[in-house]
Amino acid sequence: MKMVDRVYLAAFKIFRWFAINTPVKFQSIFIKALARLLYFADRKHRHIATVNLNLAFGDDMNQKEKDRIIKKCYENLLFNLADFVKNQGANKGDILKKVEFVNEKVVEDAKASGKPIVYITAHYGNWELLPLAIATKFGPLTGVGRPLDSKVMDEILRANREQFDIRVVSKKGALKELMKDIKKGRSVGLLVDQNTAENEGLLIEFFGKEARHTPAAALLALRMNAVIVPAFITTKDHQNFKIEFYPAIEVSKDKEKDEAIRECVQAQADITEQIIRKKPDEWFWLHQRWKNRYEHLYREKF
Repeated sequence: MKMVDRVYLAAFKIFRWFAINTPVKFQSIFIKALARLLYFADRKHRHIATVNLNLAFGDDMNQKEKDRIIKKCYENLLFNLADFVKNQGANKGDILKKVEFVNEKVVEDAKASGKPIVYITAHYGNWELLPLAIATKFGPLTGVGRPLDSKVMDEILRANREQFDIRVVSKKGALKELMKDIKKGRSVGLLVDQNTAENEGLLIEFFGKEARHTPAAALLALRMNAVIVPAFITTKDHQNFKIEFYPAIEVSKDKEKDEAIRECVQAQADITEQIIRKKPDEWFWLHQRWKNRYEHLYREKF
């Protein structure tokens, strides 16, 4: 095992022990303090988050509020990590006990239609818990994931993500694998909120700015006659969570193919923006979401 992997593993085991064996109140105090330390130390990602918030809200939000949201973003990541380790080896009852489902009828109606389901979501709230809860409640799920650079940490991540009949496929060649699994009766789950390469995404409007957005969900819906179900998870205390389903999105059969796909992709971006605007401190602001169109802003000195 490489030295860097040994360090990662040791740090993970220490954090895992901490998350499992210390009182929740103490954990909360420690995580908030550690998040504040990361906020001040991580100048690069603090700059990225500031650029994102400026693009999204401009002068409609003051800098004090933007700083508060960035601090909350670091907190959310650490609270998610603590919950992640607690979910290793959890049973279905453990998962369902801390999750409330809202608007389940959206999923029930989709299932009743006989069409495959493609769930879409964002790096919002506890996005690692979301697929575990959906698979536990509604059945087998296949998603897409990029392997971590650290082999040992990737094995830990994969073991957690693939509980409860969840299958994770590599991004390369993912569309074919997802279609195969849909034919086997599995649902699909996709994170659709990150920047894409020029040749991989469609230009849409996101917070009033041009951004690249993956058309994967729209293509699956078109080719497999599937229905797209937006699902987002949120929390008030990082102990209890709410998963809400939103009206299904379908690719129009009355329009030209490219126009229908673009319209579907824009609808996905719109619901994602709507959720983020409702509670912006739960989104992952540390990613260069608008890099494809505003790369120069992220490159500015900080």
